[in-house]
Amino acid sequence: MLRFCRDGTAVALILLNALVLIAAADEEVIFTDHFLVQLHEGTNEDAHQLAREHGFGSARKLPFGEGLFHFYPWEIPKTRRKRSLQQHRRLAKDHRVKNVFPQEGFGRQKRGYREISNMDVNMSDPLFTKQWYLINTGQADGTPGLDLNVAEAWNMGFTGKGVTIAIMDDGIDYLHPDLASNYNAEASFDFSSNDPYPYPRYTDDWFNSHGTRCAGEVSAVSNNNICGVGVAYNSKVAGIRMLDQPFMTDIIEASSISHMPQVIDIYSASWGPTDDGKTVDGPRELTLQAMADGVNKGRGGKGSIYVWASGDGGSYDDCNCDGYASSMWTISINSAINDGRTALYDESCSSTLASTFSNGRKRNPEAGVATTDLYGNCTLRHSGTSAAAPEAAGVFALALEANPNLTWRDLQHLTVLTSKRNKLHDEVHQWRRNGVGLEFNHLFGYGVLDAGGMVKLAREWKTVPERFHCVAGSVQETHKIQSGNKLVLSITTDACQGKDNFVRYLEHVQAVITINASRRGDLNVNMTSPMGTKSILLSRRPRDDDAKVGFDKWPFMTTHTWGEDPRGTWLLERSSSLSREVWYMASCRHLSVYFSSDLSASSISFLRVSIFSLYCWISSS
Repeated sequence: MLRFCRDGTAVALILLNALVLIAAADEEVIFTDHFLVQLHEGTNEDAHQLAREHGFGSARKLPFGEGLFHFYPWEIPKTRRKRSLQQHRRLAKDHRVKNVFPQEGFGRQKRGYREISNMDVNMSDPLFTKQWYLINTGQADGTPGLDLNVAEAWNMGFTGKGVTIAIMDDGIDYLHPDLASNYNAEASFDFSSNDPYPYPRYTDDWFNSHGTRCAGEVSAVSNNNICGVGVAYNSKVAGIRMLDQPFMTDIIEASSISHMPQVIDIYSASWGPTDDGKTVDGPRELTLQAMADGVNKGRGGKGSIYVWASGDGGSYDDCNCDGYASSMWTISINSAINDGRTALYDESCSSTLASTFSNGRKRNPEAGVATTDLYGNCTLRHSGTSAAAPEAAGVFALALEANPNLTWRDLQHLTVLTSKRNKLHDEVHQWRRNGVGLEFNHLFGYGVLDAGGMVKLAREWKTVPERFHCVAGSVQETHKIQSGNKLVLSITTDACQGKDNFVRYLEHVQAVITINASRRGDLNVNMTSPMGTKSILLSRRPRDDDAKVGFDKWPFMTTHTWGEDPRGTWLLERSSSLSREVWYMASCRHLSVYFSSDLSASSISFLRVSIFSLYCWISSS
């Protein structure tokens, strides 16, 4: 049976009914003193009063859902070994309370790979000539011309004016002389301390310099003889402090991602699940809802822009196991070093859309990313994909200044069409062309961002049409796969040809998979499109010894078939990379293909392949 729906709020509801897709099952539970409370009715003051009656410090209304509040303690956040059942029961029995959800804590990791060796920097001199990622003339042993091509965008008069970028991190030093005049206090908040001052908590090891460094890459003021220059040096930067506590909660993530969506244009995140090569994790229920609301309602309905660092797990990890970086709602950014090679910490995956730059060759002390630092200082030691994501956010700010009407999907199209291979070199994965001739790489995506090219195309860009979904076919099978063998599943579709939502072009392809293995890290998953493009949905992870959890309805995503015709037969191949005895159990109840209609020759559409769906991916029109 086929049913169709417009992509919008309905899509968010469909996804929220399938939240089990994203929740990690292989992580130790952390109990906290934070609660999500839904009231039958009442004002903010009523919620504050109720929170105080039950021993909480206060309550904060959440910007999504009806009657939802965050009840939190005043003291420093603490973790528990057991749930606070007594407090939970008291709240649940209160006649004013409709629902109570205790918040579990989980880990999130900043994506700054490591410090580059210390060096003396003349802090009175501007570092612009050392910012090789802006204009690469060969400094720091780099390859001339391998940069973001920001000079072309600047020369056209685009510097990020009128655009606000939020740095979701451990806070920013908004008093820094190279950031202060570009700081947007209205759009800033501290969700770690629940106050409007997202100032970093200083430590002896400068661990909380992460957000300040990211902010400088985007919005450092130009021509003031301090530090360097931001990619979008006339943009405004907001600080959202949300990482500096002993745990993360769904409420904190969701509140950060949904903060001031009509003021903030771009949210930059240089963090994610632990990059240890064995974690499979992603956004929870509230965060998913906040992201869905953001792309559908943010920026006056044009959609909030979420930029995500793809991860620092190196060849031991795969960023498709990160539900943030692999989301179709985020733009996942990887990094290259200044001579075009991959960095040691770069993760590869088919969901990465493009790349920017991190540090260069280790032996050169000036090969790091120059930016602002704590205590009003500057640094040449910023690195990791943490450095790459803010650079991309700055490039997108230039494009939004050139065309404020760009939607979140428009920016993804511009990224695909204007990113370039340039002089990037991947010794492991070859550069290939998909069925419509777009060149991509499994690690670099569609190449390095080209600010000048993106701004040029953005000025003349026409917004892509609204999306539609087409659901086609189902398979109900269970397979056992021995080591050395492979399983190939197929689905043939006409992409709803002859119907109002006939699909012509693809954007994202998503495979929702459930599979158990005697060793999860030995599993490889590939998908081949009808036009012959092969995407590596999952590569081997040698540190992943899991034998219990496997992948439970996990959504793997690829962008490599962008622009292709979806009609024909899709192949999903699962295999083991080792010769020793390993077993895999793959259960498939529904093999569903999701499309969206796009009848414009200048734009592209969307496909989702769902493998093993316990929930029903069918929506009403």
